[in-house]
Amino acid sequence: MSKIGKKPISIPEGVKVSVSGQTVKVKGPKGELSRKLEQGIKAEVLGGEVVVKAVSASKSARQLWGLNRTLIKNMIEGVTGGFKKDLELVGIGYRVEKKGEGISLSLGFSHPVEFKPPEGVNLEVSDRTKITVSGIDKQLVGQTAAQIRSLRPPEPYKGKGIKYADEVIRKKPGKAGKVGVGAFGAPEKI
Repeated sequence: MSKIGKKPISIPEGVKVSVSGQTVKVKGPKGELSRKLEQGIKAEVLGGEVVVKAVSASKSARQLWGLNRTLIKNMIEGVTGGFKKDLELVGIGYRVEKKGEGISLSLGFSHPVEFKPPEGVNLEVSDRTKITVSGIDKQLVGQTAAQIRSLRPPEPYKGKGIKYADEVIRKKPGKAGKVGVGAFGAPEKI
């Protein structure tokens, strides 16, 4: 039994959930999302709740039961409140500016890097070093933020690059000073 999968999902006011076959559609104030459930998983709308069940007793159905319940819960959260990820640019000369739907990033390369988000994702720029990725699809928001971060991931020596706002960069120590042998065999720094 899945501890997460057997919990019912409450449907908030203003959200409509419909199930037809293996497809779940969620419509709310911010938009509409749909997802096809995995084989062996079934969802039903009972009263003001969505109940997800594992139809077959196969190992894969039991494994995917809790996952599909969480995906439906994220769809409901997305159409009511949405999701967002904050990114920060760290480094001298690293900056971002909005260009139409996309953004233009100066990341220490010889050219600016242009990034256009997928449909359903909004990019907002504040303070020339902060980017906010927002949308109703949690997976798409996270994937877009990861793609932007991968343009210049933070390096471990100075921490320069694009990082998540809540990410902590563990810095490595640089090279230690070279030690030589002095006049009387005592070590001295060169």
